[in-house]
Amino acid sequence: MNVPKQLGRYEITEILGRGAMGVVYKAHDPLIDRDVAIKTISYAGLTPDEAKDFEQRFFLEAKSAGRLNQPNIVTVHDVGHTDELAYIAMEFLVGQSLREILDSGVVLPASRMARYAYSVADGLAFAHANGVIHRDIKPGNIMVLESGRVKITDFGIALLPSGSLTTAGMAVGSPKYMSPEQVLGQKADARSDIFSLGAVLYEMLTGTPPFAGDDLNAILYQVLNGAPPLPSTINAGLPPGFDRIVARALAKDPDKRYQSAAEMATDLRNYQKLRGLLQTGHASAEESSPTAKVAARAGKSAKPAAASGKRLLNLGWGIALASLALVLGGTYLWRSQTHAPLVASATASPASTQTIEHATPPAPRPVPAEKLAEATPPPVQQSDNTKASPAPAQKLSVATKHKKSKPSEWESDKQIAAPTAAPAAKDEKQATHDWKAQLRAELADCKPKSFFSRISCNESARWKYCPGHWGTIEECPQTASNQ
Repeated sequence: MNVPKQLGRYEITEILGRGAMGVVYKAHDPLIDRDVAIKTISYAGLTPDEAKDFEQRFFLEAKSAGRLNQPNIVTVHDVGHTDELAYIAMEFLVGQSLREILDSGVVLPASRMARYAYSVADGLAFAHANGVIHRDIKPGNIMVLESGRVKITDFGIALLPSGSLTTAGMAVGSPKYMSPEQVLGQKADARSDIFSLGAVLYEMLTGTPPFAGDDLNAILYQVLNGAPPLPSTINAGLPPGFDRIVARALAKDPDKRYQSAAEMATDLRNYQKLRGLLQTGHASAEESSPTAKVAARAGKSAKPAAASGKRLLNLGWGIALASLALVLGGTYLWRSQTHAPLVASATASPASTQTIEHATPPAPRPVPAEKLAEATPPPVQQSDNTKASPAPAQKLSVATKHKKSKPSEWESDKQIAAPTAAPAAKDEKQATHDWKAQLRAELADCKPKSFFSRISCNESARWKYCPGHWGTIEECPQTASNQ
């Protein structure tokens, strides 16, 4: 290939390299007396209409790139064209491309890889803020100067119709680093550059590009559908924060990527503080792939489901224990209020029995002893009620033997209380009906009460009229004794 001696006013001194887009020359600008790098793009073989369209787009993009004045973007000095070539004159950089560094096999420390990546992100953030999209971020377009500064090259030429990928309706770019929307021929925006930077970062971290294949179609299929393994699974010594950065930058859906290069640059500066994806259950660098989505949903739902089941089990035991406590408490209160005095009455002395008898059915109104003696014949003392309560009768006989004088108040009470069963014996059926009616009335009054209060009220009423009995009203011993 013949090397031109001059392009425009620039004097060609040597060839710096060859690429898919054309040849890069080192040249001298005699007008300003400085060395420049000139990149040429050939449009030989295009029809006149295609060549005209190419020139319009080329100069428009080059003009936009020329406005970018930022430390991480190479400065564009001039653009021009000849009959078959278009060229861009830019600042001459002394250093190596990132492609040359990676191909050398050198292992970069994590801090340096992060610095290279956030320097590129800073440059992209400035370009995007000025309405310029690079469209072809790759290791060959990133220069690392001898001073350590990183610069992005080749702004303004990614839409040209010749390069590493030329397909009708598809933007030019490097297949391994192109975004899915570029592969599909859709409009590229700032998030396309972020995807490409994510692919470059992945290769820096692992030594291999995230998408590879034996031919162009295989590579493009991987770009559209592939989910590369996390960088930390390939390079075990990496800080886990890189996994999260790469996974977000390489999301297939642009809406799930970083929405600005500045946001990505911030994470790159803080990569040591970021939590890794393996720590939260992710197994792939592609968050939006179907497999990763299913795994993520399963990881998120397993723990809450187990925790929910445990909470329900604990709640069930809590309710059961609370119910048991209420039953035991209610039973205890009921027995303490009703059973204690009734059980004590079974073994009480005659005096205490007399007290309980006075407390149950109301005693008849007292009458003088003389009238009671006239109205009550002696056989009444042998009635069933008198046999059921022998103690008071015995006390009465003792009192009458030893005290012939006027009876005391205590003896009068005893003499009056002893024959109280006699009037009741005149009409047994009526008396039985009366206590049953009273018991049923009290049971009816218990119905509106709460569950435990109703139980206590019912049993208290039953034991009041039928002490020591647990059966029905008809089975009450009192009924038998009155028949």
